[in-house]
Amino acid sequence: MGSKKKDSAAGAPLSELLRLPHGAVDMASLDARATPGYPGKGKEDAPVHTAGLGRQLSDLQEMLYAGGRAAPEVSPRVLVVLQGMDTSGKGGVIRHAIGLVDPQGVDLTSFKAPSEEERKHHYLWRIRNALPRPGQIGIFDRSHYEDVLVVRVESLVPEDVWSTRYDEINEFEAGLVAEGYKLVKCMLNVSFDEQKARLAERLADPTKYWKYNPGDVDARKKWPAYMEAYAAALEKCNTEAAPWFVIPSDRKWYRNWAVAELLRETLAGMGLSWPAADFDVAAEQKRVAQS
Repeated sequence: MGSKKKDSAAGAPLSELLRLPHGAVDMASLDARATPGYPGKGKEDAPVHTAGLGRQLSDLQEMLYAGGRAAPEVSPRVLVVLQGMDTSGKGGVIRHAIGLVDPQGVDLTSFKAPSEEERKHHYLWRIRNALPRPGQIGIFDRSHYEDVLVVRVESLVPEDVWSTRYDEINEFEAGLVAEGYKLVKCMLNVSFDEQKARLAERLADPTKYWKYNPGDVDARKKWPAYMEAYAAALEKCNTEAAPWFVIPSDRKWYRNWAVAELLRETLAGMGLSWPAADFDVAAEQKRVAQS
């Protein structure tokens, strides 16, 4: 994934450019400042290109939503998984990319540390409870991958427990796809240096204090362990049914555009259509005219 710009509309789809290849993963080789597929000049025209996706996304999302209302038993669902280190921009993506679609068609879940009730169940229990409804776009701010990331690095469960979860996750995701879900798994790749700069920005601005978590600095001390955990999750759970897309996230403007374009490509490739009327259109037109 180099930094050479390529128009994904004229060349390869962005989903091909950002899809993680199968095989071993070297996190250091993933360029967090790259801009593959971006059709413009850079930061200066990014708002225009991102906003330009709004109408297409809105129409496609409304079509998905309409299908969910008309025939929920057969309607597809989309699940966007946003996973990344702190400051990678999960919130920014939700505001600037997912924010382009009608919020009534979006199910957003932010996963924090498990509650007391959640700890009583299998780790996938809370994930299943948050899955999007028919015709909805579900957004996971963090996800089931926390159970092979932070759980692994912080030794919250023994290795013989978390090491079995990769296969469980693959089976779980394959089951979702078989049920009609479309998964878009995005690893927001932010560099060590850029994370430091963003943390410093939060401390320099009183309006961003609420975003700052002292624990993020503690996590930075374990960066190599987290990168090892991410490499394992990306490598072991990069399946044909549910592949990973690695989003270079040091440039916020590119990150937001890329996720919006990935979502557009996903919806456009689903063969969506408007539900047919389940009534006599001509008769209803006549009734309306006479009313």
